[in-house]
Amino acid sequence: MKALDARRENEGAGRIERIRERANWMRRRSLQMIYEAGQGHPGGDLSATDVLATLYFGVMRYDASAPAAPDRDRFVMSKGHCTGALYTALAGAGFFPESELSTYLRPNSRLNGHPNRTYLPGVETNTGPLGHGLPVAVGIAIAEQIDRSGHRTFVLTGDGELQEGSMWEAAMLAGHRQLGNLTAIVDRNRLQQGARTEDTNALEPLADKWRAFGWEVVEIDGHDYVQLLSALDRPASPRVAPRCVIANTIKGYGVSYMHDQAGWHHGAPNAAQYAQALAELAGIEEAGVEDQA
Repeated sequence: MKALDARRENEGAGRIERIRERANWMRRRSLQMIYEAGQGHPGGDLSATDVLATLYFGVMRYDASAPAAPDRDRFVMSKGHCTGALYTALAGAGFFPESELSTYLRPNSRLNGHPNRTYLPGVETNTGPLGHGLPVAVGIAIAEQIDRSGHRTFVLTGDGELQEGSMWEAAMLAGHRQLGNLTAIVDRNRLQQGARTEDTNALEPLADKWRAFGWEVVEIDGHDYVQLLSALDRPASPRVAPRCVIANTIKGYGVSYMHDQAGWHHGAPNAAQYAQALAELAGIEEAGVEDQA
């Protein structure tokens, strides 16, 4: 029994290290894409990176060579403007060549400012206008419930996006249908374009709101891989309630001048800022290596 426990512990440590390595690469690569394109949404990309890395490299079941396989887990990027994080996850997972990331936002590129399912494998639905992703994910989860196919559906929303009424209509239906196969992750960085969420249209008490709609709620540190894995890697059954994971994150995570700054909701760093960001992100990687020592 002790040997089995040790093996499980080693497997868990290996999975976390893989997620960490992928997340570190995603942060650097998405920032490079934005710098070279001269536009993007770096603040939200950086707050969401650890969530996406955990899903794609530690949790979800998929086959990048068969992106429409019926038994795949589904992921919907409801905060569709954060394509730097999404595209690096998809490329890193093998849905398209990593070399294609260099075409980000260029004319005729498949890598639009918002994801398009007719262009890219691995994109379940087009998103961009906020308030659409969760309703679509609820529909996907209902279809799975009817078919009893056993796949899980994950959706990542922004917290400012929760000011859209369509999100709460979808949440109410998910609770009513007892969609235990559905997990919604809220990127709770507390900032939206131009201001703080609580100054714009207060969301708190956020966890109580989700519970009132019939959801199971977990609040975590959205940059902690152990907590992310514990909250996200759950079987679809025998759960009888959808799960909301409120992932407390930092907008612009890893880059000091972007940390918790609404002004970096969109935009691109200049050459000096880009060099500083790469140096600071390298520091995160070195700290991770020291933690493993």
